[in-house]
Amino acid sequence: MKGEACVCGVDFGTDSVRSVIIDAADGSEVSGAVAPYPRWSKGLFCDASLNQFRQHPLDYIEAFESSMRDAIAHAPRGTASRIRAISVDTTGSTPVAVDRTGAPLSLLKEFDANPNAMFVLWKDHTAVREAGEINILAHTWGGTDFTMFEGGVYSSEWFWAKILHVLRADAAVRSAAFSWAEHCDWFTACLTGVSDARQIKRSRCAAGHKAMWHESFGGLPSEEFLVRLDPLLAGIRDCLYTVTETSDLPAGFLSPEWSSRLGLPATVRVGIGAFDAHMGAVGGGITPYTMTKIMGTSTCDVIVAPMDEMGGKLVRGICGQVDGSVIPGMLGMEAGQSAFGDIYAWFKSVLMWPVENVIGTSMLVDESARARMVEEASDRLIEELSGYAELVPVDETGVLAVDWMNGRRTPDANQLLKGAVTGLSLGTDAPRIFRALVEATAFGAKAIADRFRREGVPINGVIALGGVAKKSPFIMQIVSDVMNVPIRVPRAEQTCALGAAMFAAVVAGLYPTLGDSMKAMESGWERQYTPRAEYARVYAGLYERYCSLARFVEDETMAPRRTQ
Repeated sequence: MKGEACVCGVDFGTDSVRSVIIDAADGSEVSGAVAPYPRWSKGLFCDASLNQFRQHPLDYIEAFESSMRDAIAHAPRGTASRIRAISVDTTGSTPVAVDRTGAPLSLLKEFDANPNAMFVLWKDHTAVREAGEINILAHTWGGTDFTMFEGGVYSSEWFWAKILHVLRADAAVRSAAFSWAEHCDWFTACLTGVSDARQIKRSRCAAGHKAMWHESFGGLPSEEFLVRLDPLLAGIRDCLYTVTETSDLPAGFLSPEWSSRLGLPATVRVGIGAFDAHMGAVGGGITPYTMTKIMGTSTCDVIVAPMDEMGGKLVRGICGQVDGSVIPGMLGMEAGQSAFGDIYAWFKSVLMWPVENVIGTSMLVDESARARMVEEASDRLIEELSGYAELVPVDETGVLAVDWMNGRRTPDANQLLKGAVTGLSLGTDAPRIFRALVEATAFGAKAIADRFRREGVPINGVIALGGVAKKSPFIMQIVSDVMNVPIRVPRAEQTCALGAAMFAAVVAGLYPTLGDSMKAMESGWERQYTPRAEYARVYAGLYERYCSLARFVEDETMAPRRTQ
């Protein structure tokens, strides 16, 4: 019955955490709140020039408590007593070194300002060397290729590469670390009061997609493989895990501490965590062979298929294929782009430099006026660029770009690659460059879809989630035109959090299966983008040029390394 039982979905994003309270009867949002990460917002512990992006666990704890308390405060009176379960999703792979109690080392005084003792965020690419070594060894050592279910290419964005990089870089962390945990696993353990690292329940989603876990391997990669990779990894496997859990299962009950801090019943169940894109796909209504694109700073593309239909098929160059990582009983497949909205943010930053450093310091107006002018320019810039870029005919810009400003996630992960913009002339203006960047991100999306199709995985439609999908009709229409498929956008504002809530409803016992909770709690559709035939024809030709340029950029980027 509506109003009888509620569940909470908590979505830890790159910049902030979103907590929503959902009526389990129909999926309607009772209340919600967003809280930014205080240290991250100040740029602490990060160095973009080194591709180092770290987050302090206190950011997660403080922002979660703030958002949950605000969501409860804005809900109708008595809502807290009706909350039955909480499930969380996080970015990933975002691992951290933990002590024997399961606490991140950066919560200890001696490590509280050490970036290597903090969560290594998904977008951190400091482990490029280590990822390369994993790939070479996996393909040449003569034993099991532990990358086979990871698309055959291991990425610097993932679990083992990041662990090895930190172990090599920091002897103090190496000495103090007992084990390692993904953000989604650690925070679930935090909520349930786990005080033993060996008792942390591990997400099938995180383990399968990022840590080379597979049942046929007996769990994680073998000790022999890991030690051959680097002796520093000796013994770590024994301090990790063999068993993983799907997210329709409970991890435990809310601890007395968190029950008191949030004012929630001690009977609240906490579900096994997972990654944001995978729970977002559930919240967005994913069905077999429909690609769900979570479009934010980067993209994560998720497809599910019945296990019996996939058989033993291995899809090359993606971010893993895992039984039950999205919907229990189905194969979950992941791909994505290392930068999407981040590319637009980068171009905005380039254009804002003179605004901030010339207008922002001008003596022609007072300080308050300067600040307002800079703020207005920042707020309006992308919208204005989109409006003018939309007026540029599709075949007139002459500008072509490659979307690898943060490396390439798929197809075939390579974080060493760089972006490119070509075809510039003295007549090229900012809207034309912006349009070319948007088209490049759409071409990158098409390259992923084409890889799935070539590998025998059909794509029958696209569902788009996230900030870009909600805020930019201009970008979404270009993506639809380039991919030449209709794209549906769900009505829910916080789709990842809604997906987490759907899992929580099963964890609470309110629905017998995830399919039942998805059907009852779905949000419906906000709008659909349909490809324009005349644009799709032009973009088909431009896409071939994009592929040629991309091959050239890759060859030129990697040539110096091949000759070293």
